[in-house]
Amino acid sequence: MGRWEPGARERLVVAAVDLFTEQGYDATTVAQIAERAGVTKSTFFRHFPDKRELLVAGQEALCLLLTEGIAEAPDDAGPLAAVGAGLERASTAMGPLSRELAPRLKAAVAASAELQERDALKSVSLAAAMTAALVARGVPDPTAALASEMGVLAFKRGYAEWSEGDAEDDLARYALAALDELRVASASLG
Repeated sequence: MGRWEPGARERLVVAAVDLFTEQGYDATTVAQIAERAGVTKSTFFRHFPDKRELLVAGQEALCLLLTEGIAEAPDDAGPLAAVGAGLERASTAMGPLSRELAPRLKAAVAASAELQERDALKSVSLAAAMTAALVARGVPDPTAALASEMGVLAFKRGYAEWSEGDAEDDLARYALAALDELRVASASLG
């Protein structure tokens, strides 16, 4: 497969997740990932600064979709309803490839402290993007931060259930159900 063929980024992600699963994150090299994906090392580095960044492929797009959904929520939507609109919008970015890779990616993250750290930073980034979008809507900062953290937790819980569910299901359904569960749970905190 030539390096000029389309889909190099996706092939690199799939190759990396496969190799991380087969031999572990630490034992996997950039050269191995590039070879498995059918591209050169320089092509790898055009797409990712290092192998750790493969974990967050698409994070910028996900942040953008979340914030667009929040910004476009109806004016009378409360903070959690706006977060729900962001989750619905972000769910559109999660297709069959995301679902297919989810269990292997979860296992790779669980086996690597470095990937766990990067995954935590991803969560912080998603929450910060949602908080900024809510504050731009006029939501007070503490409320915006809390709603955003609930949104991140709902997305993670929904994603985990979706990746194990029926192939025809929509991620939005799982994420919104998780958000509703969290809303109920937070009301019981007293």
